[in-house]
Amino acid sequence: MLPRANPAGLTVFTASPVPVVGLPRELRTEEAAIRPNRGETLRVDLTVAEGARVSQGVTVAVLRGDPQVSLVAPMAGRVAQVRLGPGRRLIEIVLFREDALGRHHFDRTDAASGDAGALRRLMQVSGLWRALRSRPFGHMPGPDQQPAAIFVMASDTRPHAPDVRAMLEGREEDLLRGLAALSQLTEGRICLCQPRGGALVGPGAAGGRIERVQTGARHPQGLAGFQVHHHHPASIARPVWDIHAEDVADLGELLRTGVRPDLRTVSVTGSALTEARLLRCQDGANLRGLCHGATRPGGHDVLSGAALDGHAASWLGPRDRQVTVLARQAPSPRDHWFRAALSRAARPLPIIPSAAVEQAFGVALPGMALIRALSAGDDETLVKLGGLSLLEEDLALVDYVTGAKPLLSELLRGALDRIQAEEAA
Repeated sequence: MLPRANPAGLTVFTASPVPVVGLPRELRTEEAAIRPNRGETLRVDLTVAEGARVSQGVTVAVLRGDPQVSLVAPMAGRVAQVRLGPGRRLIEIVLFREDALGRHHFDRTDAASGDAGALRRLMQVSGLWRALRSRPFGHMPGPDQQPAAIFVMASDTRPHAPDVRAMLEGREEDLLRGLAALSQLTEGRICLCQPRGGALVGPGAAGGRIERVQTGARHPQGLAGFQVHHHHPASIARPVWDIHAEDVADLGELLRTGVRPDLRTVSVTGSALTEARLLRCQDGANLRGLCHGATRPGGHDVLSGAALDGHAASWLGPRDRQVTVLARQAPSPRDHWFRAALSRAARPLPIIPSAAVEQAFGVALPGMALIRALSAGDDETLVKLGGLSLLEEDLALVDYVTGAKPLLSELLRGALDRIQAEEAA
């Protein structure tokens, strides 16, 4: 699954369609779960108990600090298990599917008429508020936060990511309706990031508020962080939001029908599969169910996300639109304790400036300078170089190209957490 270096030594990542012929097929797993995003802490108050039977879209929990923000059932079913950690931190809420329970209808009258406050409330109670991500720091926006700009991502250059343009085929009106609604949440720019080709929306969309941004075909040029840095750098005083274009079309459909769409497009690929799949499944779908019947014999690991930035999981992550199934590698023999001690005591290997490193930063940021700032814990320089626009996913390719230890994406998260703590003090 991971790309190989070409003979010149430059690792090339180009956007490529999923190797699946035809339209995505619908596959609803028997189980699904509500979980925090990776690295996210959600303290919740439950509104249902174990054993409750709920319709798709019904609120099952609200945030303790912001009770107007709901977590909703991804499908109609029975609440099979609720797992909370200390301080009522959400671990997971598992549901078993029961289609007969139907789907919840939301009152969208005021939101559809142009009331910005009603639109916020509708997005929060329907669970669509979670689709928004604020930079810096990468958290869900506060209920009353005002962004300086919103980036709508209709591009994804991760290897084997599903084609966003194909996702939106037949949903053009809902996309337009969703974009117009987003324009009520900010007085700033609405940037629609899409690959080269025909425009997804016309020049008059949302009253002319939509700015079309053309992304490159090489990874990581289709990631939000690099587009934000290039077109509207994020800062603490002027946060920038990003959201996937499919979620924007879902918002448009919610405003049109009063029902939140219950499926998203996901690619299932990897070296341990007999066939790649392009599916429409529910949020939080059971990953084993998505690849059932298509895995090769032998051990394998299932990742929520792409091979570059995915993580081992049982459930589809809230923002993930890829599932990667990799053949499990045999464990390497353990080094003698003395050799291991010498290895740990050795100085870290240097990162050599190269074209591959610059490409891994999207040729948009000073790669080596950022690496030095992260390695030295120089948060002030990181901010000056544009680090506040980035999140861990933006440095996944850098980690792969450099083989750095500790991972630069982990160093970035540590820096962002320190900066946020200083601002809150």
